[in-house]
This record gives sequence, structure tokens and C-alpha cells, in this order.
Amino acid sequence: MKGKILAISLAFLLVSCKTNQNAQNDLNYMQNIEQIAIDASTKNAASTIQVGDQLVILITAKDMDVVKPFNQNYSSSELIQTNNLAGGNTPNQGAATISGPTYIVDGEGNIDFPVLGRINTGGKSLLEFKGELKNKISQYVINPTVNVRLANFKITVLGEVNRQGDYTISNGQATILNALGLAGDLTMYGKRDDVLVIRTENGTVSYGKVNLQDANLINSPYYNLKQGDAVIVSANKSRNLASKQNPNTPLYLTAASIFVTAIAVVVGLFKK
Repeated sequence: MKGKILAISLAFLLVSCKTNQNAQNDLNYMQNIEQIAIDASTKNAASTIQVGDQLVILITAKDMDVVKPFNQNYSSSELIQTNNLAGGNTPNQGAATISGPTYIVDGEGNIDFPVLGRINTGGKSLLEFKGELKNKISQYVINPTVNVRLANFKITVLGEVNRQGDYTISNGQATILNALGLAGDLTMYGKRDDVLVIRTENGTVSYGKVNLQDANLINSPYYNLKQGDAVIVSANKSRNLASKQNPNTPLYLTAASIFVTAIAVVVGLFKK
């Protein structure tokens, strides 16, 4: 009897070790990074300005009095706060400040800018719009500096992560790895090979799935996130099985284990 119990214990131990090793491999990101030629497209990284975006635009120059007309109704006391790590359980952590006049992109993709009037932003990235704006202002000011930021660049992370929620990115640039980092990484129950990204651009909804374990992720059009993207991490089989089990199952298993051990001890005593 003692021999059988020992053999069963060793079998469980071997199975447990093998399972833990496989689980550890499943948790690793970008496992084949050494074998991948990184060719991430800058086109995929450029998020275009969307209807409803809040653009913070500040014009500066050596003589600030010259650019005052372009910063109409603005004073340095006006600040817009965004949270790099907002969302989930950390609503005020990592607050960053963006300063400057704010312009809302209307339904036709336009903003009303002082002196210059109505300017269309449709289909332009922040960098492209910044260059166009600088060219227009250069007709009035020598060597102006144009700062354009997106105050409401938000992404959403849901599912099997440690901190679900909306996150505001102050610099308007984020990768899917940045987003998952802000959300506290995936839980042990998150499917790392099947992460869904839902994207809305110019009223069109698209989606794609990425495999965090495959370094080809870097070359995916969904590696660099865009304004309004939603990252959804689904649950793996372990979580699904656990959700279907009776919550008292671990207690029953523990009780059964103690019962079997007690029987083994009693049998051993009688044999003596």
C-alpha cells in the first residue's frame, strides 16, 4: 500500500512539473524575436485626426507678442490634465499636463483657428497637420514653433488584464505592449496568442487579432494603436473551466486528499 501511494505521488509530481513548464512557456511574449526581421511600417503607426478630437495647439516664437493673435483667448494658467495611467484602479496616477488652446474637430473635420480661419484636418496625422499649420503661420511670423497635441487620445483595455479601463496617452502614441503595460499586464488566465484589437477610423470599424507570443506582432498594423482602439484579452481554457466548476471544488479535493492519507496511515498501523 505504501509503495502504491508513493508511486501515485511521484506520478502527480511529474505531471505537475511538466504542466508548470508548459504554462511558463505560454506566458512568454515574443518568443521568436531573434528570428524576426523587424519591418514595422511608419504608415501603420500614424494615427489620423478624427472627428471630435481635441487638439491642443500652442504657437511660440522668439517674440511671443507676435504670436499672441494665434493663441487667442489663452493664458499660461489654462492647463489640460491627462492621465498616462488613468483607468482601472489608478485614476490619478501618472498625471501629465498639456498646456495650450484647445480646438474641437467638427463633423466635417475642420477647426476654427485664429487669423487663419477654418482649417481642414481630415485624413491628416498630427505631424502632417503640424507641418501645414506651420507653413500657413510662417506667412505672418518668422520661424514660428508649432506644438500640436491630442488631448483625448484614449484606448480601452478589457478582459483578462489586471486593470481594465480607459487610458489617455498624452503624447498620442502607443503600442499594444504599452497599453497592456498600463493595464498591469495580462492575468495568468489571459490568452496571449489571441488578443483582439477593435479599431474605428472615419466611421469605419475594423478588427484584427495579434499573437503576443509571436515577434511578428511588431509588423502587424495593430501593433501601433490608434485613437479609440479597444484591446480585448479573452480568457483561456483554464479560466473557462474554472468558471464552470463548483466554487467549493477545491475544498472537496482537499478533504478527499486528507481522507485518503488518513486511510493510508490507518492501514499502515494495522499491518504493523
